[in-house]
Amino acid sequence: MQEFAKVQDAVYFIDPPYTAGGKKAGKRLYKHYDLDHERLFTVCESLKGDFLLTYDNAEEVKQMARNHGFQMRLIPMTNTHHTTMEELVIGKNLSWMDRFPTVHEPETKYSIHKPKKKRSKGKERTR
Repeated sequence: MQEFAKVQDAVYFIDPPYTAGGKKAGKRLYKHYDLDHERLFTVCESLKGDFLLTYDNAEEVKQMARNHGFQMRLIPMTNTHHTTMEELVIGKNLSWMDRFPTVHEPETKYSIHKPKKKRSKGKERTR
């Protein structure tokens, strides 16, 4: 990937072992499961071309995608046990996937602090 990182028309499909967030399936299924996920996201951010990255729908993965400014979509998939799950698709521009659900960011709660009332000059405080 780094060899072609500056090539504008290079396109990458990246499907790493799902070991982020403590997932064990990647360790069980792949010989080369040991992966620095944060480094992978950093390399993807440096690519001039486009990429499509697939991951399991884990909060740790979504946080890395947010930190690097990537878009996310959820697509349905069936695992080897025939269970329907959602897989996370990550990229720079996923507008072509708008028919799939976007990953909604957690709601941010804001608190409003009321300013303290000023005392009028004519009244003094007594102790």
